[in-house]
Amino acid sequence: MKKKILFICVHNSARSQMAEAFLNLICSDHFEAQSAGLEPGKLNPLAVEVMREVGIDISKNKTQSVFDVFKSGQFFPYVITVCDETSAGRCPIFPGITKRLHWSFPDPAAATGSYEERLRGARTIRDQIRGRVQGWCDEMCALGT
Repeated sequence: MKKKILFICVHNSARSQMAEAFLNLICSDHFEAQSAGLEPGKLNPLAVEVMREVGIDISKNKTQSVFDVFKSGQFFPYVITVCDETSAGRCPIFPGITKRLHWSFPDPAAATGSYEERLRGARTIRDQIRGRVQGWCDEMCALGT
């Protein structure tokens, strides 16, 4: 049986969505990922575009509230927050008996500059998330988890 993983950030609009998509792609034999946010909003168009560039379509994903996920009664052995350090105080926790991890990534929505500069920044964040997910999957699979 696959273990459920929950990725959480403030808005569930970019980082947690990317992490969910990468985990479900890279490690779907062992894990099933979902994502949620404290204040769910709309998907970040930059996240949608940079994920499309690597062949992953998240454009139809919906954002969801961490509280709705909690109320659903699902059990997540791992809950991973992906907020950056500046908003870590606002990054929600998920109650229950779980292993909590924190992976700090900058928020693509906070990027400034031209559209191309913001897109470059979102690509960098995407690649950092993919690398972290890949490394974690490799580690967990080596442990037989």
